[in-house]
Amino acid sequence: MDFKNKTVFITGASRGIGLAIAKKLASEGANVVIAAKTAEPHPKLQGTIFSAAAEIEALGGKVLPCVVDIRDENQVLAAVAEAVETFGGIDVLINNASAIQLTGTLETEMKRFDLMHGVNARGTYLVSRACLPHLLKSDNPHVLTLSPPLNFEARWFQHHVAYSMAKFGMSLVTLGMAAEFKGKVAFNSLWPRTIIATAAIEFAVGNAEMLRCARKPEIMADAAFEILKRDAKECTGNYFIDDAVLAEAGVTDFAPYRVDPSVDEKSLIPDFFI
Repeated sequence: MDFKNKTVFITGASRGIGLAIAKKLASEGANVVIAAKTAEPHPKLQGTIFSAAAEIEALGGKVLPCVVDIRDENQVLAAVAEAVETFGGIDVLINNASAIQLTGTLETEMKRFDLMHGVNARGTYLVSRACLPHLLKSDNPHVLTLSPPLNFEARWFQHHVAYSMAKFGMSLVTLGMAAEFKGKVAFNSLWPRTIIATAAIEFAVGNAEMLRCARKPEIMADAAFEILKRDAKECTGNYFIDDAVLAEAGVTDFAPYRVDPSVDEKSLIPDFFI
């Protein structure tokens, strides 16, 4: 797909992987809609929708920043309507927004459980549903959700049941909607082989040193780009892994994606659910 004048709606793209994907697609000519709730700087996380928009505009991209809490249906519908009014339609949806708390059952309060399920599973479903009427009008519509393969092993649940339930809920949206809209809209998931160095992950795990053994968000952006170029009628229902997508596209050297070039590839820390 040629991304020139295509419109990409991305949730949670004020920083990290979402912003990296937004910048990649903007550099290819896409219009970008940033739907995220960070309008004011977070005390511990850098980036707002407006700083993200400035970075995208600096690359020559057209961008629409929208203050959106994807748990709020009215805010989602308003942002989708504004995107369509501004750019004429929606061609790609990136379900990137996600909430994380890696705690056990007794340490996870219900308000945090509700947050993760409201953002991850429900939010992905809601935004997908809101964008679908417009995606169905596109000539190569894609929905790409940043969620893991459906690997239902107890080890991925035992230490953080609530988070895993919510994250796999996003993957179930891919499973169901890929079948429901087969031949009309592509639904795929993308997940990193290793941990990705983002401020949100550093905040969640509380270990900046661990991120030396991580890859940069750009590997996910480049993988997303390769997926979204494909024919939506043929490429759907997949759970892609970032470096496997790039290897298929001909990439042989993954060293530039490492946060610390001195760290060996074999020493990189695998992400959850891999």
